[in-house]
Amino acid sequence: MGLNKLMSFVELVKFEHTIFALPFAYLGAILACGGIPSLYYWIWITLAMVGARTAGMALNRLIDRYIDAKNPRTQMRALPKGLIPLRQAWLLVCGSFILLLFSAYKLNPLCLILSPFAVAMLVIYSYLKRWTWLSHLGLGLVLACAPIGGWMAIQERLDIIPLLLGLGVLFWVTGFDIIYGTQDVDFDRQSGLYSIPQSFGIAHALITSRFFHIFTIVALLMIGVLDNLGLYYWFGVITTTILLVYEHRLVSPTDLSRVNQAFFTINGWISVGLFGFTVADVVW
Repeated sequence: MGLNKLMSFVELVKFEHTIFALPFAYLGAILACGGIPSLYYWIWITLAMVGARTAGMALNRLIDRYIDAKNPRTQMRALPKGLIPLRQAWLLVCGSFILLLFSAYKLNPLCLILSPFAVAMLVIYSYLKRWTWLSHLGLGLVLACAPIGGWMAIQERLDIIPLLLGLGVLFWVTGFDIIYGTQDVDFDRQSGLYSIPQSFGIAHALITSRFFHIFTIVALLMIGVLDNLGLYYWFGVITTTILLVYEHRLVSPTDLSRVNQAFFTINGWISVGLFGFTVADVVW
């Protein structure tokens, strides 16, 4: 495979966006065992996440390829431009789902039993914006599975802590996806697609995003109290709060020029930062 083809596949699955979900899968595992999991769990949790993330993004791009070809913001993506044959893209999706299922099998029976539900959620999410403005919550729910899955990989059961962490991720992702959706308001209206910015206007959408991010902070506070976490974790929560406030200061109904900075840069810092502070708290 040539370098250009490889880069096309990297663009197809938006490999850099793994930074949003993978640290939270690790976070769920770390909180589940109250320390650093063994190498075995690191490997299979990572492979499960790689499989789910790759399959979900590639499938979304395949399902949306005709829409992306009409949208000026997305028409230069690999599939609309014909840089990747459809057969190869579908093979990538199938191979990634197999990797997810096999990794779940290697973790424990509960993960294997629940893995088809993860597959179903990844498929359904790609169609939600054709039906409902709740599509942002659909994406949030998909990524909320990361910390819950990381916890169940270790504990093989569900508890209040992973549920709260999953809710925190759901609200966080929903909030920043609403901000990201402000870029496509006009196109969504013309194409009959649904989003909160398209349905309720950009100003109301940004207010809604703020409320979702308030719920994220509340969930993180409850985790710290219920799991009796220490000073480093609370530094992480404070840092996350500051970054979310800054994220919302970057965008306004009259200035959306920094949406990408708010979407990727700030949320990447949130994910990695909260993970790092929590690891420090658990270890030290």
